[in-house]
Amino acid sequence: MGLSVRAVFFDLDNTLIDTAGASRKGMLEVIKLLQSNYHYKEEAEIICDKVQVKLSKEYFHSSNACITDVRISHWEEAIQETKGGTANKKLAEECYFLWKSTRLQHMTLAEDVKAMLTELRKEVYLLLLTNGDKLTQREKIEACACQSYFDAVVVGGEQKEEKPAPSIFYYCCDLLGVQPGDCVMVGDTLETDIQGGLNAGLKATVWINKNSIVPLKSSPIPHYIISSVLELPALLQSIDCKDSMSA
Repeated sequence: MGLSVRAVFFDLDNTLIDTAGASRKGMLEVIKLLQSNYHYKEEAEIICDKVQVKLSKEYFHSSNACITDVRISHWEEAIQETKGGTANKKLAEECYFLWKSTRLQHMTLAEDVKAMLTELRKEVYLLLLTNGDKLTQREKIEACACQSYFDAVVVGGEQKEEKPAPSIFYYCCDLLGVQPGDCVMVGDTLETDIQGGLNAGLKATVWINKNSIVPLKSSPIPHYIISSVLELPALLQSIDCKDSMSA
């Protein structure tokens, strides 16, 4: 490998670690808490569903808001919307911290992913490029102990712009001393990972499509699609072979 691809940029959430699965486990713990300690029945699931919607609509970049305060308010609002009455911040805090701690406990880098990264790094530079609030993303990086597998780690919330802005990709290239045409972006989100890689003129974009999702016609089109990040080494070898043949 290594001849035509010099660096691989990896997304974190739902690419290298199962963030969605970890979040679901956190929600299940909160449902148990609400049902056993507070005698909420079907309301427990309704509250968690409402919080999940609020989480999906978050946008923090360039915001001075503290993510902890914002997320506690999600729980507070969801409880009040479901149960009525006065706001219950104490319960909201209990739910939030239980969800968060459970989620972080389940954010792990699988052994086969660790092995893949270790082998790949012998051939190319590896960089972790993740969007999101800097505190939240750094907590995830620490929880899954992935930093040591990369030559550099870049968190969108610490930069002027996040994916899909070309500037953050150029910053990553500068960190590694490579050109965009030397690099491959690997991620699960078409609108940020793939669109960003296309915007920055990277050599290739690789979409991780675990659930065989059919994208919208308006979605950016990746160069390659795989169902698991573990398929990446073979794909990179095929990219190299194609380049060798066309040289």
